Amino acid sequence: MTKPWRAAPRAALSSPLTLIVAAVTSLLACFLGTAAVLQASAAGGAAVRYQTGITCPDSYGPMFGKGNMPVRDIPAVTGAIRRHAAAHGFGAPVVGQFTNVLRGTEFNGDPHYKIRLGYRDQAGLDNLTLQQGTRAPGLWLGNVVADAEHIGVGTKPSLQGVPLPPVTGIYRDLLDPPPRWWCSQQSGAVIDRLVDDPIDSIVFATDGKTFDDTIKAIGLPTMQYFHVSFYEPAPATLSAAEDLLQRSKDLVADVRADLTAQGLGSLIAADVPDFGRSVQISRQAQDNVFVSILPLALISVLVGCAGLGTVALQWYQRRHAQLRLLSARGSGPAALGGLAVAELGLPILLGGAVGALAARLLLGVYGPPGAPDPSAELRAAGVAAGTLAVSVVLLALVVAVRVHREFELGRVRRGGNRVRVLAYFPWELATAGMAWLGWTRLAHYGTTSRLGNPLPQVDPLALTYPVFVVLTVGLLTARLAWLALHASHRARFWSRPALQLAIRRLAGARAPVTGVLVIGTLAIGTLATGIGIANGQEEALDTKSAIFVGSNARLDTDSPIGMGQVAMPAALAGTSTVVGELTGTGSVVLVVDPATFTRGAAVDRVPGDDLAGLLERISRPDPRGTPVIRVGHTAKQNTKLPDDLPDAVVAGDLPVFPMIGTSPGYVVSRTVLSHAQLDGISKWSVLTTAPMAEATTALRAAGVFIPNRISRESALDGLPFFVVSWTFSFVALLGAVLGVVAVLALLVAVEVRRRQNALAGALVLRMGMRPRTLLASHLMELGALSGLAIVVGVVCGVSVAGLSVPRFDPATFLAPRSELPDPLPFVLTVVAIGAAVVALAGWIAVRSVRTARTAELIRA
Repeated sequence: MTKPWRAAPRAALSSPLTLIVAAVTSLLACFLGTAAVLQASAAGGAAVRYQTGITCPDSYGPMFGKGNMPVRDIPAVTGAIRRHAAAHGFGAPVVGQFTNVLRGTEFNGDPHYKIRLGYRDQAGLDNLTLQQGTRAPGLWLGNVVADAEHIGVGTKPSLQGVPLPPVTGIYRDLLDPPPRWWCSQQSGAVIDRLVDDPIDSIVFATDGKTFDDTIKAIGLPTMQYFHVSFYEPAPATLSAAEDLLQRSKDLVADVRADLTAQGLGSLIAADVPDFGRSVQISRQAQDNVFVSILPLALISVLVGCAGLGTVALQWYQRRHAQLRLLSARGSGPAALGGLAVAELGLPILLGGAVGALAARLLLGVYGPPGAPDPSAELRAAGVAAGTLAVSVVLLALVVAVRVHREFELGRVRRGGNRVRVLAYFPWELATAGMAWLGWTRLAHYGTTSRLGNPLPQVDPLALTYPVFVVLTVGLLTARLAWLALHASHRARFWSRPALQLAIRRLAGARAPVTGVLVIGTLAIGTLATGIGIANGQEEALDTKSAIFVGSNARLDTDSPIGMGQVAMPAALAGTSTVVGELTGTGSVVLVVDPATFTRGAAVDRVPGDDLAGLLERISRPDPRGTPVIRVGHTAKQNTKLPDDLPDAVVAGDLPVFPMIGTSPGYVVSRTVLSHAQLDGISKWSVLTTAPMAEATTALRAAGVFIPNRISRESALDGLPFFVVSWTFSFVALLGAVLGVVAVLALLVAVEVRRRQNALAGALVLRMGMRPRTLLASHLMELGALSGLAIVVGVVCGVSVAGLSVPRFDPATFLAPRSELPDPLPFVLTVVAIGAAVVALAGWIAVRSVRTARTAELIRA
């Protein structure tokens, strides 16, 4: 005879629903536990990626530099760096050298040129654009001077009578801002001709020997700019960044010790100036996300384990007769607990493994845009393994304890009174108290970002506030639904039999109905809250930067382009506008061009649908004064305008406006100002939707002076916004998982009642009810349950997100405040999915009636 333990895996197939529930419960528990670890690590990787994107590519590793470096000491310094670099995993160093201004350089017989001679190892020439000539040993001259002064390839310059190498190439000058490869060398390699730079051209030597021979020939004692760095691959993970930082510090220490031994210890400055701070910020970002999601992750895993405990109780009830027989034959509680493991252990292990694997494979879908550390992947696997171990032990323990109590102690554990007490306990008051506590903590969130800390301090209670609010509303809704179903026997709708039957079916399954209602409400509310807050912070970053800059890019200029003396370049004509700015009366006054403002400025961020009408209104002269759009009106704001302009006559109000924000200000049309009034405006800016590099190139080609410029990418530090978004993306993930649980619970509840539905459906069909009416009855039942969960969840989630988004704003000092994005797409998606689930569940319920056999109906 085959022992039950050996036949357990095959015996489990007799109840596929139990197998599915056990596997899915294990899958979701392991998925959430694994996802929490990976989410936090990916946040660190995403922070590293963000920080590397805003720093120079050679500043990830150590940097050595000095101004006015003695030429005679350069070989000792570079030699020490090269000797120690390989030992710490670095490649060949890139040495950059730039002389001071060499006056009296002669080209084509003219001795009045001022140049700077420079050279950079390795890919220096590769990152210059050669327009004429070759890489033959010699000098490369910038194209601006070469074209203007007709200096061609082959020219032999000299410096105060000392011959210099011939010009072998003409390259395109590096303009401000330079290509990213040159950003650390901007002081030496870039000429800003529009700020009266005294240098005519940066002249690059094609190779190190040519450069060294030239410096020796002219007898230059010092090098004005001396810089040594490494172009290492950008680290993709936080652990890689920390390793790179540590190796950089070790290399700096060894080079210092080497130079000190040579008596040159104070010769050069060495540090990791930018990336050390970047790594620190990335570590803080990872820790913030981890601390924020840890409570929710722990709760989720514990709920999953509790679900497996419920599966164990269901298995015990289903196998009760077999367990009694085996116990009577001498099997102990441990052996019978092992039987449960033998029967359900494989589905639990497979489900957990699939959940952990799915969490890793789908990280790019639900997580931050960064790579997790390998150590984090190991920790995530450990969490999954630990969750599986706890689940299996819990399965065996629950069964063993029940067997011991019932079969060995001879008493059955009666839990009816305890369950009744738990049902009547006001859990919603406890969750409401937690929500209130989180709300009080939320008021202080983000205040440290105003004090120079790039990331706001994290308060886990503040971050759990939205979830506790949704949970409170879900529990309250479930309690009211329970009471309503308890009193539903008084309902009399026999004139509508489909509705009456739906009510009775709901009342007959109050416990599953309220359970599905709580899970569904919590799922939809949590999903709405997570998506709303996460997307709200990203949109807040876009809106704040757009309003602050005024458009995609803002380039400050002078009066020639503002007065129209220099035409807008053709490349920018369709995407740009010119704005003047006046101050002096307490209110900022912008002078705009109504004809071009809407196509160049960030008008899509301005609330209101009649901006074009307001601009047209202020373009018409008013005998009473200057027609204006009033922005951010306060009681202290007066109508006096600067530069003796007539007092303001308000044509309309707006709460926010590009460049002004929500500060008190006025918008004036240039069409109502005279030429003399326009000439008095000293500050003009070009607002453009074009990329910054494209706009800078076009304006420089037109000879426009650009003292300052700013783009949306560089206007704000986006990391504080991203950290909030990454945190609540996990909340959204939790809501999505709960949504899957709610859908499965609804379908399982329908399947569990298959026999009852089949018998009741067969009876009402025999009594004359049409199949269409029966289907309508099931749709009413399931639609009422799903509809209530959707309505309560959406209203609660959207409301909580709307209240929370402004409070999670990490830059409240910058207008406008964060706002909830349009929830309509989310609502429509949830309604569509809910309708599909209800239709599927109704079809399953009716199908059970049509496919039921006579013997099954008799047994039911």
